[in-house]
Amino acid sequence: MDDADSPRPAPGRGPRRTGFGAGTPPLDDVDRLLLRELERDGRLSNKDLAARAGLAPSTVHARVAALRRAGVLRGFHADVDPGAVGRGLQAIIAVRLQAAARARLGAFAHTLAGRPEVRDVYLLGGAEDVLVHVAVQDSPALRAFVVEHLSTRPEVAHTQTSLVFEHLHAPTTAV
Repeated sequence: MDDADSPRPAPGRGPRRTGFGAGTPPLDDVDRLLLRELERDGRLSNKDLAARAGLAPSTVHARVAALRRAGVLRGFHADVDPGAVGRGLQAIIAVRLQAAARARLGAFAHTLAGRPEVRDVYLLGGAEDVLVHVAVQDSPALRAFVVEHLSTRPEVAHTQTSLVFEHLHAPTTAV
């Protein structure tokens, strides 16, 4: 296999750097390789990550630390199966706020994100303002969440709940 076919950047070649907007540092091919490997397995040791990248462990350690400081690498998380911890019913709830309440969208979303049932909150552009991914024990718990924390709030104009039958996690972002 020659350098053009290798999954690793060729040593001595200038890195291809690209940026993703204001405040985001440019990433080169080595950074992208490290990010892909960490997305596949965030528990890789620095030694194993260095071996996969074909670099010295000290170089990989410095690069990963730089990616963390820059906010590119936001953290490492355990992927817990909600059903295994008694929260086997998942739903995505679309929420539209009253027009007068949209100025408080950020505070509303942060309040929701603090709820134990909530797995993710997405702020949207379009017809809906927020998508909320929840995991609860059962249908009565889902109904209680929607009534107590969404539909009875004066700033909420509309909710639409969709059940999640299966969640397939994409293996990587396009780095």
